[in-house]
Amino acid sequence: MSRVFSVYDVNRYIKGIFSTDMLLTDILVSGEISNYKYHYSGHMYFTLKDDQSLIKCVMFKSSAASLGFEPENGMKVIIKGYISVFERDGQYQLYAQKMQPDGLGSLHIAFEQLKAKLQKEGLFDSEYKKPLPLFPSCIGVVTSSTGSVVKDIINVATRRNNNVNIKILPVQVQGLGSADSVAKAIKTFNLLKNVDVIIVARGGGSLEELWAFNEEVVARSIFASEIPIVSAVGHETDFTISDFVADLRAPTPSAAAELVVPDMDSLKDTVLALRKRLVIAVKRETQLMAMRLSKYESSTAFSQPLDRIYQERLKLDSDLKQITQLIHTRMIEKKAELSNFAAKLNALSPLNIMARGFLVAKGEDNHIIKRAQEVSIGDKVILTFLDGEAKCTIEEMKLRME
Repeated sequence: MSRVFSVYDVNRYIKGIFSTDMLLTDILVSGEISNYKYHYSGHMYFTLKDDQSLIKCVMFKSSAASLGFEPENGMKVIIKGYISVFERDGQYQLYAQKMQPDGLGSLHIAFEQLKAKLQKEGLFDSEYKKPLPLFPSCIGVVTSSTGSVVKDIINVATRRNNNVNIKILPVQVQGLGSADSVAKAIKTFNLLKNVDVIIVARGGGSLEELWAFNEEVVARSIFASEIPIVSAVGHETDFTISDFVADLRAPTPSAAAELVVPDMDSLKDTVLALRKRLVIAVKRETQLMAMRLSKYESSTAFSQPLDRIYQERLKLDSDLKQITQLIHTRMIEKKAELSNFAAKLNALSPLNIMARGFLVAKGEDNHIIKRAQEVSIGDKVILTFLDGEAKCTIEEMKLRME
């Protein structure tokens, strides 16, 4: 009798077949997104379809977090992942690990989405742009090891300065995995700290071929770099997210080498020209100073250096004489004013009045007695004369009727 299997056993057996198939464990699938749902957990559920068929898909939060765009219904994409069976439902589905837009329309949407997102976060702001070193001794290049790009950079850089060192980290510049390859190379240079500036370069191509440099992982690695980075991706008319984040954009890889490496021959010519101008300027200034010195030597200050002192001394003597005369005159005037004031005071002086026979009467408490009614018979008074005092007793009084 044949063995009877449970539903779970069947689904588990089928899953095992899927898991051992080399094609299904690492597969690239293209199609159009439909029935897209973003779960609150961060997982994405959707269907991938073409004009003939469809397949259920899921992208877990850990993989979705690295997406540089927001999937939308109708967007054509290429998904890298594996196909397996969900044992509970007995349904096979595509487990997406990586996703990139496929087709010009989808690429443009993803490009604008990521550009707006990073711009809002400030990754394009000029305040974060680092200046390039004036005379770099070592240049790091992140590009493909094949093709003309790396040769052009080396030729231009060494022609402008044959003493500059160039370190190249070969990377994948196209296709799935290329963005991670570029980001890893940038991080490696920053860990080693063995270059002064980094050139991230790639030759021209379509939007799809340049897409690695529009990935968020590359943009954030450029922004996080402590070493200045020049982006030189594609032709002059090509613009990528890397160009906006980088410290400087070069229209071509060759132009990047020209921007980074100073032309030593041109610098030498400039230095020689400046030296010539400096010599001329020094000679001109020396001649001018000599003329001024000659003029100063013929001036009175040099021919008769004490003349100014003598002139000032005469002026000082004259001023001193004027001051002395002014003081003498003022003293005479003030002396006359003093004599006038003294005469007025003398006229009002009690002593002057007493000299004419008047005297001052004071009580025992030393107050001045002005009227007879202030004393009585028997009171003692003190009479002050011009030359002394006398104590008296009132024996008789006669009041004058007013």
